Amino acid sequence: MPGERRFYEQLCGDARRSAPAALRNRMPIAEVLGEWLPKAGLVLEIASGTGEHVIFFANRFPGLSWQPTDMDRGALASINGWRKASALPNILDPLALDAGSDEWPIEAADAVLSINMVHIAPWKSALGLLNGSARVLKRGGPLIVYGPWLERGKPVAASNLEFDRQLKSRDAQWGLRTLEDFEAEAVKRYFVLEQVRPMPANNLMLLFRFGGGD
Repeated sequence: MPGERRFYEQLCGDARRSAPAALRNRMPIAEVLGEWLPKAGLVLEIASGTGEHVIFFANRFPGLSWQPTDMDRGALASINGWRKASALPNILDPLALDAGSDEWPIEAADAVLSINMVHIAPWKSALGLLNGSARVLKRGGPLIVYGPWLERGKPVAASNLEFDRQLKSRDAQWGLRTLEDFEAEAVKRYFVLEQVRPMPANNLMLLFRFGGGD
């Protein structure tokens, strides 16, 4: 249902919204993106939420073009509000995109970025992220995913267990995913997990490379 995936606060008086988590994690994420993103090309962000991430990244990486997306109308309005306020020339108009759909409104990208989406969506959307990324990326193109994950054989932080409980109480189809399950599905779609980077607040940043295509 549009509007249900909301973990942000409304800003006063206009369509822009602000997510406290986005303000906290944008710098650590950007530091890793500086290593993993190409120097030029188009970055497709899936589930851009408030739009604060894409504004920060577009300003930090001006050699890249940024395509924000979301499936929620309110989020799209917020993204557009931040885009217009920033006046950055390398941010494209936001697109309505459902990660779980078999059709995305974009044909090609040089990188795909997804921040805090996989656990706040049905498993179908996680699989759709892989399917869609395989359609739009060229061989060697990066799929970069950030968020909290479960890992087999490793202890789970109490904060992540509580977060998982809260997510499932809101929607039974939500919840933290197991990294090994996601990687297994990625391999089926010709992705290789190249790096796993520990991040603050018990999150992980994953770098997949697409090995399919021409």
